[in-house]
Amino acid sequence: MKRFAFVYLMHEEAERVAEIVPLHVDYWRNLSLPEYAGGPFADKSGGLITFAAEDHDTAADFVRDDPFMSENLLDQCLLKEWLNE
Repeated sequence: MKRFAFVYLMHEEAERVAEIVPLHVDYWRNLSLPEYAGGPFADKSGGLITFAAEDHDTAADFVRDDPFMSENLLDQCLLKEWLNE
């Protein structure tokens, strides 16, 4: 397994973001991914999720299906393999 970091910044659409947050949280928790950790930045401008997956393509599939992605709420995002040594 490889570790990945998914960093994302939100569009400034507070009402839409607040509406989708529960779906986003449930999505990631229900995946039951190894080594999952995540949460918002203190200023609520976005967040960070770390998790383990077989490879980058598999990790990208998880990110692609995030409700924030499907609802076009992200201004920027980055998925990188993370060497947490």
